[in-house]
Order: sequence, then structure tokens, then C-alpha cells
Amino acid sequence: MWKITINCSADDWKINGTAFKTLVAKYPATLLSSKKMHGDERRIMEYQIENVSDAEDLTDECITLIGFTAAFESL
Repeated sequence: MWKITINCSADDWKINGTAFKTLVAKYPATLLSSKKMHGDERRIMEYQIENVSDAEDLTDECITLIGFTAAFESL
């Protein structure tokens, strides 16, 4: 099992939020948490995924969205 953590600013979410949702839907990922931070309204999302190849691919695709960062780690 792998946990993928994805971050973006409020502005980047407004621009790429729909594209991000479409991207994540392509993978067998389970949403663990989604937080909108107080103040700057940046987003932090965590997903669980079973296959390491899918985790790598999802991470790589997420960082193609302007302003999004992503990293994965073993659970």
C-alpha cells in the first residue's frame, strides 16, 4: 500500500481542480483525506493506492498540473 500526498494553492485549485479530479479518477485510488487550510485556502489531499506503479504514475501526472506537488510513501 502507498500513500500519495498532493498539495496545491487555492488559485491553482481554481485553475486545475477539474483536471485533477479527472486525472485521479483514472486510478484505483482511495481518498484518505482532503483538507482546505484556513487562511490561504491551500489544499492537501491524501490518497491510498495499492500498486507502486500506479502510485508513481499518479504522482508523475499530478506534478504536470501547474502549482501541484505530489509525493508518495509506503504505508
